[in-house]
Amino acid sequence: MKIALLGYGKMGKVIERIALERGHEIVLKKSSSTTFEGLQNADVAIDFSIPDCAVENISECLNNGIPVISGTTGWLEHYDEMVALCKEKQGAFIYGSNFSLGVNLFFELNDYLAKMMSKFNQYNVSMEEIHHTQKLDKPSGTAISLANGIIKNTDNKNNWSIENPNSEEVFIDVKRIENVPGTHSIFYKSEVDKIEIKHTAHNRDGFALGSVIAAEWIIGKKGVFTMKDVLE
Repeated sequence: MKIALLGYGKMGKVIERIALERGHEIVLKKSSSTTFEGLQNADVAIDFSIPDCAVENISECLNNGIPVISGTTGWLEHYDEMVALCKEKQGAFIYGSNFSLGVNLFFELNDYLAKMMSKFNQYNVSMEEIHHTQKLDKPSGTAISLANGIIKNTDNKNNWSIENPNSEEVFIDVKRIENVPGTHSIFYKSEVDKIEIKHTAHNRDGFALGSVIAAEWIIGKKGVFTMKDVLE
């Protein structure tokens, strides 16, 4: 399989290593300052760029009939536009706030726990997310997905906030610390105890492997998918 890497920072380099280990070929390594030359040779593209480049990268792929996997976060105000473009071009597209197998299991655990805890209003829910200092978006896409999972399964929460939350918002405590790949914690606190679930990434390999597996899976398909489709 021939892969175009859209975004060639730290994540792009890890994806390259894992893709090569799995027998694939890299035909494009695009940074924000280079062109799309070589994209036409790709079977699939993987976008781990920056929020300002994501929409252009995804659009270029869909307009040229290249299936695209995007793990870039911080651009989701344009997500519906990309879904519409994918359908218009009869393309293939996966966006994931996190491609790690462990995190996707954590998403399911978070949903299940939120359903259980919704029956006990003495507990207040909050979150913490920690990432490296180079991460541009706050909160992380993973944290937003987790918060939305809580909101979906909890009657008295309708939004999230990273500062001064009201009683109907899930507070996300955002921290940026050098060399932290990603840590996400969910807390349910009452006056007498605390329940906590936590996912800690040790490196970027899990995210990269998941994105390559998604790229392998999407070949020959048409439509808009999620990582849940890939894992099932």
